[in-house]
Amino acid sequence: MNGYLNESNFMMVEEGFTTRDLLENLLVELGQASDQQAFFVADLGDIVKKHLHFLKALPRAKPYFPVKCNSSEGVIRLLAELGAGFACTNKAEIARVQSIGVPADKIFYSSPCKQVAHIKYAASRGVQLMTFDNEVELSKVARSHPHARMLLGIAADSSPSAHPSMMFGTTLKSCRHLLETAKEQAVEVVGVSFHLGSRGLEPQAFAQSVAAAQLAFEMGTELGYQMHLLDIGGGFPGTEDTRARFEEIAAVINSALDLYFPDGCGVEIVATPGRYYVTSAFTFAASVAAREEVPAEQPGSDGRWDGGTGPPVCPSPPEPSPCSPPEEESLWRWGILIPCGCSISPLQKPCPDHPSHSSSLRGPPGHAEDHIADGLELPELQVGDWLIFEDMGAYTIATSSLLGGCPQPQITYAMSRMAWKAVQLFQGKSPQTEDDRENICAPLSCGWEMAETLCVTPVFTPASII
Repeated sequence: MNGYLNESNFMMVEEGFTTRDLLENLLVELGQASDQQAFFVADLGDIVKKHLHFLKALPRAKPYFPVKCNSSEGVIRLLAELGAGFACTNKAEIARVQSIGVPADKIFYSSPCKQVAHIKYAASRGVQLMTFDNEVELSKVARSHPHARMLLGIAADSSPSAHPSMMFGTTLKSCRHLLETAKEQAVEVVGVSFHLGSRGLEPQAFAQSVAAAQLAFEMGTELGYQMHLLDIGGGFPGTEDTRARFEEIAAVINSALDLYFPDGCGVEIVATPGRYYVTSAFTFAASVAAREEVPAEQPGSDGRWDGGTGPPVCPSPPEPSPCSPPEEESLWRWGILIPCGCSISPLQKPCPDHPSHSSSLRGPPGHAEDHIADGLELPELQVGDWLIFEDMGAYTIATSSLLGGCPQPQITYAMSRMAWKAVQLFQGKSPQTEDDRENICAPLSCGWEMAETLCVTPVFTPASII
């Protein structure tokens, strides 16, 4: 074991113990306290499964997890234990991963726009790998970090309508000029980087980007650079209900790599999967704080509420009949961003005899994110009722503490015993008994039922992957 994660960092649960079970137990402990706080439950076993799946689907790619996607300690410790690297966008993220002992050679300073003070910090901490896509960034690094190893960022946007000025990465037409400028400033360029992102992703866009990277590699080689590193970025889906499945994307990437960067050519492949790892691992719980009636003739009303720390839940009532009383609006307050596509439901199953209401979620007044979602079918909610938000692992942790001065919600980490044994086996530490060896081929999630099983052999050790 690498020593980044141990059993004191999470709650050990038995197989079959679901996330909802854990949530209910935690809510019983909270009792009827008036200061009930929203919180997360994180299924680390789900991340273990995702990691093993990634290595199987993209055997040549070494994962570097983008810390901005989820900076929680449990996630960082688990992925460090599994041998992953980390993509950091600023000084704070570098300090975050190094605080638990991650070495500098496992850190990629991936931001395309870097502050000089942060470049100098990275240099002082031994972090060398970073990117550039214009002369300004190149000059900053040349002055502040003479030992940097640079990746040339090329534009690779999967949306045909994207405006060039809104994309990071240079065009192929500008690559030679930037590589020549780097040569003049004695900056070491070691490879190429692109990042497609997760919006409107088409698998074939990866193939096109790999082909473009190969052309940039040729330019660098002609200028005398030792080009040996390709970063294929992220953009891999974190849930199964997406237009492009991870397996489809991986198949396209593998074919493109075989064509343009065949195995044995001396080029190392890295990737920065973020949403893929953590989206489905986190579930969020928060309680209703207030209610307010919304007149039927004002379906677009913003509602009124007396302050608070987060978004309300606002049902929009249907047209009333003369026999039906006006419906009410349930306001839910908390301070965190809701990612698109998350699943929202009440903790307690509603009575089938009770009608549901077309509802919307609102955020704190005065915040850009105060309008969250519309068209949600929710039962009539009471003050103190809890709502459960699934698929909440991506881009929710790092930003939540910045909204209205709200504290970071508490995170309870859980992992099934079988998942923990899989981590040990992955590290080359064999289970103690024959029963353990047999049971390692059980589903690895403490939170959700999984159709597939994972059989891990000690051959997968960090040294052979990273």
